[in-house]
Amino acid sequence: MTRTTPPRPLDITDRFPELAPLARSAVRLHPRAGAPGVTDSSVGGPLLWPAAEPWPSCPEHAGPWHLGVAPDDVHAGRRVLREAWARPRAQGAELLTAQEHALVDLGTKERRITQDGPVPMVPVAQIYAADVPDLPRPEGTDLLQVLWCPFDHPEDDYVPRVELRWRTAADVVEPLAAPPRPAVIGSDDYLPAPCVLHPETVVEYPAPHELPEELADRIRDWDEQFEEEEKEEKEEGEGDGEPGICYQFDLAVAPGWKLGGHAPWSFSDPFPMACAECGSAVRPLITITGAEWDGGSLSWRPVEDAGYSGYHFLGPALDTQITIGRSYDLQVYVCEASYEHPPVQNMQ
Repeated sequence: MTRTTPPRPLDITDRFPELAPLARSAVRLHPRAGAPGVTDSSVGGPLLWPAAEPWPSCPEHAGPWHLGVAPDDVHAGRRVLREAWARPRAQGAELLTAQEHALVDLGTKERRITQDGPVPMVPVAQIYAADVPDLPRPEGTDLLQVLWCPFDHPEDDYVPRVELRWRTAADVVEPLAAPPRPAVIGSDDYLPAPCVLHPETVVEYPAPHELPEELADRIRDWDEQFEEEEKEEKEEGEGDGEPGICYQFDLAVAPGWKLGGHAPWSFSDPFPMACAECGSAVRPLITITGAEWDGGSLSWRPVEDAGYSGYHFLGPALDTQITIGRSYDLQVYVCEASYEHPPVQNMQ
């Protein structure tokens, strides 16, 4: 099933023509719970991996014991919660039985778990150029694979460390049948649930933080004027009851998983980033996040999901089951000089 972003509430370039040259295309990935295979583009699904190629692991987590949770316990806890929320219960009744509470706790409470050797990296995403023709990639390749070490790395803003693989799918004649799995991960937030993708291209504009100061000030004044007019209409009983329009949340950077586009700057101002290998400029590759929309970015909710009326935390906006920091985004950049250089990460 496709996912369709509603048209933006207005064309912001009519009011601020200076934004037109700053527009970028981004591909919203729209991950939704499913059962992807190795030949599918996915989040949290299996990777098309050559049997003869070593599976990557994290050398910084190579000790015999780690403080974390067991992936099998995380899966079991999620299943228990999913089934509990789906069944009817009397008003005031407990959601979980004592036995179910124990299973859920196993999937969320940290404890010391033995890991035989370095921690194998966890599949995060796999994207085929057949599904995303504009996928940024080295010449001759048609598949991007994203993995991460499922532990916080202090030098990387206390988020998982990402590793990228580009390959040509036709070259994988003998796929790896059973990839190594970690015995322990740093948090249940770092185990993506299997999701299929529904790529869609949209147009974005820079976050206010990245705009020239004079333009950002004028847009802020417009935002405030628009908000004041909306408030007056509501007080006079003439408003339509819909939330007002805000440049940052409705017109600039699309929320959710995406390829390319603009960076989702939030709690910090933009700062220079460069390739650690050669010092060249970097560009956004993929945004990894927990939610596709929230109360502030509701206008980006796909048309096909508008009818969902259940709990937000059980809905399609959160199907990947992961959280970055305190509900932030993890932006992964690639070197403009060489795809072979290590990616650059930034949490916002």
